Amino acid sequence: MALRVTHVMAMSNEEILRPGDTRFGGDSSPRKAHGPIIDQDGREIRPETLGEQFQRFRFDFGHSSANPFGDLTREQRLARIEALAKLLDIAFILPGTSIRYGIDGIIRLIPVIGDLFATAFSLWLVREARALGAPWHVTARMLGNVAVDGVVGMVPIAGDAFDVLFRANIRNVRLLRRWMDKQPR
Repeated sequence: MALRVTHVMAMSNEEILRPGDTRFGGDSSPRKAHGPIIDQDGREIRPETLGEQFQRFRFDFGHSSANPFGDLTREQRLARIEALAKLLDIAFILPGTSIRYGIDGIIRLIPVIGDLFATAFSLWLVREARALGAPWHVTARMLGNVAVDGVVGMVPIAGDAFDVLFRANIRNVRLLRRWMDKQPR
């Protein structure tokens, strides 16, 4: 027998996030889940095997740490910058050689637009370094690396080869890491 929805009621975020609202459940106590508990492989889990931690588990969308742009520590931000720099500059190896290249080198193969996008990614890394508190002389050197990479990278073929060998993002992360290692914790 098919079910039919006769009306849909829109809800605001406050209505969704407010636990124990009596308008929707009738009581203010947290409700038990209906139906079986299924693990990631599709197997049913008996409720008595679950510990107290699972019973207390609630996901608070309003104060979630799942946001990748949320409050991160300095080390977490630096790790994110390093991971992006490696992805952009040295993520892949050219088969049969020891030459490493990244997504930056692939994006720059698209004339003009690819160069602009790759430079934008590099500038985002410099912005993140500035958000970490890097002084003007470090960010100036980082911007110089991005400028050299961007300008020379505009030259067809030779610029793409230069970009693969120059690796401006890795250089910038090294500059930032050197500066951060000198800072008191």
